This record gives sequence, C-alpha cells and structure tokens, in this order.
Amino acid sequence: MLRMLAQPVIEAMSSLRNGLRGRSKLNKQSVPTIVTTPVNVSIVIPIFNEADNLPKLITHVAKLNPPPYQVVLVDGGSTDKSVAMAKALIKTFMCDRQAPVIEWQLIESEAGRAVQMNAGAAQVTGDTLLFLHADTQLPNAAITEIVQSMTYHDWGHFDVRLNSRSPMLWTVSRMMNARSRLTRIATGDQAIFIKKSCFDTLGGYPNQPLMEDIELCKRLKNIARPACLSSEVTTSARRWQKYGTWQTIFLMWRLRFDYWCGVAPELLKQRYYSHSKIAGLKK
Repeated sequence: MLRMLAQPVIEAMSSLRNGLRGRSKLNKQSVPTIVTTPVNVSIVIPIFNEADNLPKLITHVAKLNPPPYQVVLVDGGSTDKSVAMAKALIKTFMCDRQAPVIEWQLIESEAGRAVQMNAGAAQVTGDTLLFLHADTQLPNAAITEIVQSMTYHDWGHFDVRLNSRSPMLWTVSRMMNARSRLTRIATGDQAIFIKKSCFDTLGGYPNQPLMEDIELCKRLKNIARPACLSSEVTTSARRWQKYGTWQTIFLMWRLRFDYWCGVAPELLKQRYYSHSKIAGLKK
C-alpha cells in the first residue's frame, strides 16, 4: 500500500529531475559564444631633430610588454643625424633574434606634427593608432591597457606626468589630467589612441600648425566618450624648465582661450614661437 501511495511522488520527482536536466542543456546551448577579434596597435611617432633622444625612445618602445604590432617613425626634415640613427637602431632590433617581432618603418614627410602624424597613419596596417611624442614614454603595459579599453571605446588617452621632482610641475600634471577628464579633450603629450576606422572617418588630424590635438579631440568627443586611462605616460618637462613654469602656464592657457575664441592656428603658432624666443633670451 505504501509503495502504491509513493509511486506518484517518485514519478513526479523523476519528471522534475529530467526537466531540470533538459533546461540545463538548453541553457548551455543558448549561451552565445563571445568572439574577440585581436587588436593590433600601431604606434606613430613624429620626429624632428631627435638624434640625442632616439636611442632611449626606440629602446623603450621595443621593450614594451606586450610589444606593439607596428611602429612608424615619421621624420619631418631633420637637420641632425636623426634619420641615419633611426635606420641603424631599427636594423639592430630587426636583426636581434631575441627582440620582439615588431614591424618597423621609417618614412619622411613635410615638417609639421599634424602632417607627419597623418603621413604615418597612412602607412599603418594595424586597426588601432597610438600617437606618441618623441619625448614621451609609455607605461610598460600600455598595449594591454589600450587593447582592453578598445572593447568599449573608440578612442582614449593616458594620464600624464612631467618628469620633474618639482612640486609645482607635479601640480601642473594633476591639473592637466583633471582638465582632460572634465573637458574630454586631451593633448598630444597624453598619448592619444584611436581606432583607425574612426580616425579615417574624421579625415585624420586637421592640417593646422598648432592645436591639432585639441581640434581632433573636439571632433572625437562628439562621436564617443574617451577611455581615460589612469596609468601615466611620462613626458619631458624641458619646455616648462626652459621657459619658466608660470610663464608656460599663462602662455598655454592664453593660446587655448584665443583658439576657443576663433583665432587662426597660424597666428597662434607665431605667438607661441615669438614668446619662446623672448623667454629664451631672458634666461
């Protein structure tokens, strides 16, 4: 009698168990597989009379872990030994079997940072561009951080640190980082990176002699929010040290304000270099 009464319960439990097994199989089959596409980062570096700095620059880039897919050096008509030195250094790394596999290129273009960066971008075969100034060093894991951020963003930049122990320049660095996060506009010193498809859609850097990085970011932020990476790039403080911290601060803010008011970049360039010559004579 007890067995007869328990039979329906046993059958019900068996059906429930089978149903759960079926649901488990269904759920496993219905979970989509996430397919990730490899991101190849190409670094574009404009150079002009950087012979003294090139050994440090190229060695630094070659030691990034993981390494970039490609590095394009763009010389803007150097009058020192920059081109010859770059060729020799590239040949050394390409012949070193223990060095990471990187596609190195050295090209020449007209002078001008925007012109040089656009010329370098035209040679790129990777899908992500990283524009690096010759006096700026990346964090060692920069490539990994860029690849991760490209999953959710079309462009971005790093925080920056001026290579000086001066408390004032430390403050300047923090102000630059806060400003870029607040306004979503970065400077070239912050190593701007961007998907090549997005860069091509915008037509590259605007062909202007100054504020080309500001103008590019103004256009980019209308398309997408940037990835603001807290890892710091280290950039040279030589301009601040040579011309004076406060003088440089006032000059850069004045130039930015005038640009915002519509002053032509060509006129801003004249003011910038005129101020630099005057400040250099005062030192």
